[in-house]
Amino acid sequence: MKRREFITLLGSTAAAWPLTSRAQRRKPNARVGVLWHAADAKQEEEYLVVLIKAFQELGYFDGKNIELEHRFPAEQPERFRAMAQELAEGKVDVIVAVTGLGAREAKRATSTIPIVLVADPDPVGRGLVESLARPGGNVTGLSLMTVDLSGKRLALFREIVPKLTRLALVLDPREPSSKPTAIANETAGRAAGCLIKVFEVTTADEIDPAFSAIAREGFDGAFAVGPPMYNERVQVGASAMAHKVPTIASNAEQVPYGLLLSYGPDFPDHFRRAVGYVDRILKGAKPGDLPIEQPTRLKLVINLKTAKALGLTVSHSLLATADQVIE
Repeated sequence: MKRREFITLLGSTAAAWPLTSRAQRRKPNARVGVLWHAADAKQEEEYLVVLIKAFQELGYFDGKNIELEHRFPAEQPERFRAMAQELAEGKVDVIVAVTGLGAREAKRATSTIPIVLVADPDPVGRGLVESLARPGGNVTGLSLMTVDLSGKRLALFREIVPKLTRLALVLDPREPSSKPTAIANETAGRAAGCLIKVFEVTTADEIDPAFSAIAREGFDGAFAVGPPMYNERVQVGASAMAHKVPTIASNAEQVPYGLLLSYGPDFPDHFRRAVGYVDRILKGAKPGDLPIEQPTRLKLVINLKTAKALGLTVSHSLLATADQVIE
């Protein structure tokens, strides 16, 4: 997606898309609040484009028959809370919460406005919903399987880095998914005979020192965990390459910036499906009656350019199974 196309979508001046006929009537001129997690539209550009396009494909055009109110909390818990409260007090018709932290604060702010969750590892365990089949309350949407995939991700990493016996987890401890992800990886590591150590990063300035320490302490690779590491994907990739640390993620959109591989849900698809939930709710569906969906597709992305720069060989069989290979 070119920058010009992004600006066109964001400004809602794109050429009209064919409208799909509707059997149900939806609420006219609906207002939808979108609680992101990064600092601004630029950091969210890849997914923001997907979201706006998904609305357009269902016949919703920002500024014409729908108002999209974007909020960017910059990973700051107090901003999540304030922005969720602002959207609730503004009486938007639906709140799209991109992360579990956003959904938690939105649920704290309102028990009546429908909330659509885009991605969270454990919405039941966090108390966001009663169950996946019948969420109850005002929250519905999609869950992730990133924690459940820890063992598989480690096995794929080892196919490229056979000597992998020490893995660093680079994460922001303030992010709610960090703790369960660390526990799951430690469990997978013990089963595979791989030592796992957490390196905490709370600001962009701490990323390079963390990778420097990872390299100095002789770790064989790193796993960049959570939304904050996605936000800083450029810095994460640059530091990983500078210190020659093979690095993985669960998010495919991080890989082009210098990471070695990713294995996890198709995040753009999550945004498209979340918009489908919004559409159903605007047509009268109750969020508590809409089951939480789990990923229908898992993506393996390999950066062959990074592998070559690090002197690593990727087998033809693994390349053949990849959904995308960056050369």
